[in-house]
Amino acid sequence: MGRGAALDAGAGDPQHQAPAVRRIGLVVHQGRTAAREAARTVHGWSEARGIPCTDIDVWAEDHHRRGGREEAEAAGNPDLVVTLGGDGTFLRGARIAVKSGARVLGVDLGKVGFLTEVPMSEVTAALDAVHAGHAAVEERMTLTMRCSRPLEIPPELEALLLYGRGPALPAPHIRPETGEGDGWGVPLDVNALNDVVLEKLARDRQVGVGVYIAGRLLASYSADALAVATPTGSTAYSFAAGGPVLSPHMDAVVFTPIAPHMTFSRSIVAAPDEPVALRVLPHSGQAAVSVDGQLRGVLDPGDWIGVFRAPDRVRLIRLHPTDFYGRLRDRFRLTDAPATAADGPSAPFFRPDTPIPPDLANLRLPPPSAAR
Repeated sequence: MGRGAALDAGAGDPQHQAPAVRRIGLVVHQGRTAAREAARTVHGWSEARGIPCTDIDVWAEDHHRRGGREEAEAAGNPDLVVTLGGDGTFLRGARIAVKSGARVLGVDLGKVGFLTEVPMSEVTAALDAVHAGHAAVEERMTLTMRCSRPLEIPPELEALLLYGRGPALPAPHIRPETGEGDGWGVPLDVNALNDVVLEKLARDRQVGVGVYIAGRLLASYSADALAVATPTGSTAYSFAAGGPVLSPHMDAVVFTPIAPHMTFSRSIVAAPDEPVALRVLPHSGQAAVSVDGQLRGVLDPGDWIGVFRAPDRVRLIRLHPTDFYGRLRDRFRLTDAPATAADGPSAPFFRPDTPIPPDLANLRLPPPSAAR
């Protein structure tokens, strides 16, 4: 699974109904013809109802990108962000939506579509449902950071590091509502829905990092990279490196080393209030910091980042009840294994189409359509 993909994972908070749409921000994968066609559909829907619709995060090779907060303000702080593309396009929209509390509706035009919600053929019906208040909002945990110094990409490395990536996002701003604090580092205005990754710059040299969890040294690693992920991101880069699949209805912080040169290579699942700090060791080379796959800075030996649960959450539009485990089963073809072929499909244990017994009333049960 690629670094940008992530399985559909919910949060512990109950879903609530979405209000009518007042203003739309539109993120389009301009490299896909289908995405551009879908954009015309969204603009037409908006015009017919007198709802402002602004294209956001629009960039070309020679165009500077804006931070999420600036992008949201420039678009009039939309209350709904619609993304047309795959999971990478969805993550672009999510980083903007979280800054203004907007909801995100992902239209699936990619090859995998773990985060996106609806197919292109249903975009009009989806917008109608959201506008009529028939859609639910599901909140997802995000990560934020503090750093020993403000992040930046050295000019002499920018062309090399961004080769083939397109324009970079600007260096993260300092969070306006938070003071620096004596010795606590610089609070950065970033939100990761998937993960924060620290990785080596030189192909022939791993990065050396001391890892601290909840303020205590866990171990020192020599590795290709180290990922700190949310439950949503546990099925992205962390999963590709052998990390666990987390329950979709929990908050947690997952630390996973990638290709470490040491015997202990396990992931650690920390509580959401247990921060993970990564310190680049003196003998290490430089390390790159990526947030949801976007390069945001370079650290030198002695620098550190602290990654922890952010107060801001991404608000996803849900048109149907979430069936995370059904999607997990289908995406990885778990019922296609040879060992299960002789027995046929398993009988469902829970039958939510009948009255729920009192001792099961407080449990999270699968939607009726997923029980068969």
